[in-house]
Amino acid sequence: MPLSEHEQRLLEQMEKALYAEDPKFATSLRSAPGARAARGRAALGVLAIFAGLGLLLAGVATTIIALGVLGFVVMLVGSVIVYSAFGAKPAAEAATPETPSSSQGSAKAPGFMDRMEDRWRRRSEDGQQ
Repeated sequence: MPLSEHEQRLLEQMEKALYAEDPKFATSLRSAPGARAARGRAALGVLAIFAGLGLLLAGVATTIIALGVLGFVVMLVGSVIVYSAFGAKPAAEAATPETPSSSQGSAKAPGFMDRMEDRWRRRSEDGQQ
């Protein structure tokens, strides 16, 4: 059932108010075009895992080793599909640059090793002065 014109105007006003109040939160709510595809891949992967489990159990029940091995392979492929669907960053998150690292100059936040290297450099600089 489509919204009436009045309801559409109210929805647009609420959207504009949300963007004005907290634009970062508003953009995080808006799903990226790749998010729908990622959910579809994840669903396909879960179905493949269940199909592989069924094949594995059928192979065990009928003592056909090849069927069990095929079930395991299908489960493995399904797991890889699910992992790749959830492992990839959303487009909106990948587009926003983070704090550059002091030692590498890259666009990612400093990790544990970067912090340890900075501490080591500061310690050796303090000892030389």
